[in-house]
Amino acid sequence: MAVGIIKNLVVGKGDLNPGPSHATCPRPFVPYQRPFTPSSPSKAYPGSRCGSRTPASGTAPEVTSQTLFLLEAGLSRGRGHWEAETAAGMAAAAQLCLLVLLLLGPGVWGQTEPPGDSLREELVITPLPSGDVAATFQFRTRWDSELQREEVSHYRLFPKALGQLISKYSLRELHLSLTQGFWRTRYWGTPFLQAPSGTDHSFLRYAVLPREVVCTENLTPWKKLLPCSSKAGLSVLLKADRLFHTSYHSQAVHIRPVCRDARCVSISWELRQTLSVVFDAFVTGQGKQDWSLFRMFSRTLTEPCPLALESRVYVDVTNYSQDNETLEVYPPPLTTYQDVVLGTRKTYAVYDLLDTAVINNSRSLNLQLKWKRPPGSEAPPTPFLYTQRYVSGYGLHNGELSTLLYNTHPYRAFPVLLLDTVPWYLRLYVHTLTITSKGKENKPSYIHYQPAQDRMQPHLLEMLIQLPASSVTKVSIQFERALLKWTEYTPDPNHGFYVSPSVLSALVPSEVAARPVDWEESPLFNTLFPVSDSSSYFVRLYTEPLLVNLPTPDFSMPYNVICLTCTVVAVCYGSFYNLLTRTFQIEEPSKGGLARRLANLIRRARGVPPL
Repeated sequence: MAVGIIKNLVVGKGDLNPGPSHATCPRPFVPYQRPFTPSSPSKAYPGSRCGSRTPASGTAPEVTSQTLFLLEAGLSRGRGHWEAETAAGMAAAAQLCLLVLLLLGPGVWGQTEPPGDSLREELVITPLPSGDVAATFQFRTRWDSELQREEVSHYRLFPKALGQLISKYSLRELHLSLTQGFWRTRYWGTPFLQAPSGTDHSFLRYAVLPREVVCTENLTPWKKLLPCSSKAGLSVLLKADRLFHTSYHSQAVHIRPVCRDARCVSISWELRQTLSVVFDAFVTGQGKQDWSLFRMFSRTLTEPCPLALESRVYVDVTNYSQDNETLEVYPPPLTTYQDVVLGTRKTYAVYDLLDTAVINNSRSLNLQLKWKRPPGSEAPPTPFLYTQRYVSGYGLHNGELSTLLYNTHPYRAFPVLLLDTVPWYLRLYVHTLTITSKGKENKPSYIHYQPAQDRMQPHLLEMLIQLPASSVTKVSIQFERALLKWTEYTPDPNHGFYVSPSVLSALVPSEVAARPVDWEESPLFNTLFPVSDSSSYFVRLYTEPLLVNLPTPDFSMPYNVICLTCTVVAVCYGSFYNLLTRTFQIEEPSKGGLARRLANLIRRARGVPPL
């Protein structure tokens, strides 16, 4: 006798528990769903033993029907009768599912909420004034969840490893970056988000490893945090052998809470993964400034990430126009975007990968920029704020750290916040701190100094300095080098010791008044540091890391001592051992040999007496 049992039928919204049959009949993963229409028939997923499923959307609840029929047929029943009972049981289950849907009615469908997480990805390509090309990737995952208050067990787009880190340690904010190279603000302009060379870990606890080497082993786990990994979307361009052969490479992870509304009653967690690279156009373009996606990344874009709500490519065409017939952008953009970015009005060509018209029939998008004639050699525009740092002095005892702050604005002065962390083995003389602007002393509005403790914590120096218009402000302080223990030196002590870069934060005056930033509608590169004041924009810059030589002992002396000791021991012990073990015998001299006979024959022939 056949008995049909509906094992699991769940009707609800959000993430549903598939029940005990999850191990044998897993629920397919549907990233973004279409609106539910009762007239459209449901289709079962291929290769699945589960019943048909209708994904959830913003207008209808997710109805999951897992129907498992346990058939018990007697041995006396025939095969045809067994199949008939099976068909009857399936028909009864289908009728029951339809009855449940009709009882729910359309009134319950509108109560379903859309998924609480979203993914946006974008790539910004900027031709730099120096002729290089900068590419900035941003992947933003936003999750409407209280990770610190709720016990979350299901993760969809947000990485589980980072979510558990936030929950367990009550993390408020985290910024971690790995950088190789130095962003040259004077020649490349102000970056969207700069990071210091080496490893940087900031927010409340600030740490820098200037000498940390960035390699492909750091890129692989970074890509695994992406919902699409490197299989689809913009992440397919992240090819290690191309990214690490650039003038500048920086990858970062930024975690911070953001408000869902103006009153900030509830918050969402935002994860931003950024990657910035600078390609040498003359090297990648074989002596030309022309560039393309394939020439830079050795790959092209084929499809957007299916989990992404937005997938776009922006190309900065501010200083170029098709009317002057000097530049050709292929394929021509369908739309453009204009806004005030970092105090300057910018124009971007927009390529939306979710638009089927962007990717051609060959399923490939290869953006190209070609110069019809060489561009004019004009001086690059100078940013309003940039900085430089160096170490001076002679010998291995005393020295001086100097930081130059440039304000090139013609008529506006603005304050900057300078943060310095100096290792403990450089003993600072705080009384020698001098700040000068235009040949005059410039007293800081605020200063905080925390002295170092040997082998425990570095010096911390923080100052708020007012930079006059069109000026160069010099901040200098003298130091004394300490002598380390011989076990504290690196394997190559003569290479020197790195000093972490200074951090410069400021609200720089804007050339054009900016409009308020829409958090969701604006591009990601324009919502990193939104400010309410339209006359200025926030900038954070880093100076160069310094390399300082310390008094270093002659580590070759132990080797010389070992060699000399071994030589003396070998000679003395060898001679003493020979005296104790050697046997001496007295041997009579022979009367002559073949040589003596030959000599006597020659002497006789010459008439000389023999030997």
